[in-house]
Amino acid sequence: MKDIITKNGYKIRQIIKNFTGEYNEDLEQEVYIKTYKNLEKYKEQNKFSQWICTIAANLCRDYLKSSYFRNKQNTDTDEDNLNNLSTRTTPEEQICAKERQKIILKAVNSLPKKMKEVIILYEFEDYTYEKISEKLHIPTGTVKSRINSARKILSEKLKFLLEGNN
Repeated sequence: MKDIITKNGYKIRQIIKNFTGEYNEDLEQEVYIKTYKNLEKYKEQNKFSQWICTIAANLCRDYLKSSYFRNKQNTDTDEDNLNNLSTRTTPEEQICAKERQKIILKAVNSLPKKMKEVIILYEFEDYTYEKISEKLHIPTGTVKSRINSARKILSEKLKFLLEGNN
C-alpha cells in the first residue's frame, strides 16, 4: 500500500484540491481505504493510476453532495477565508479573490455532469482532448464539443464578473 501512496499521492491530492478547492486529508485517506478494499476488482486492462484517480474523483463528487460539506460551506467565517489567502494583496483584494473563486467553482459544479467532467479534466487537471477521450471512452470530437458547450454556459453565467472589472 505504501508503494501505491508514493506513486499516486500527488495526483490524488491534486484531484481533491481541484474538486473541493482545498486539500482534504480525510478524503485522501478514504481514497486509499477504498482502493485497498477494492483491489480485487481492479482490472489490469486499464492503468492503475487512472483507476485510483477515478476512485478519488468519485469520492470527491460524493463529498461535494454530502450534507457535511454543505454545512461546512455555510459555517466558514471571513476570518478563516483570510487565513487561507496570500498576504501579498490587501485584505479587500483577498476577500474578493476568494469570493470570485467560490463563484467560479459553484458555476462549474452547476454544469451538467458530462460537461463538468470534461471541463474539470481539461481546465483543472490539464488533460489533453485525447487523454479525456481515452479516460471517458468517448470520441475526441465529443470532448471538444462538451468543452465548448461548458465554456459557453460558464461565460454566460460568469460574464457579470468581467463586467464588474470594467
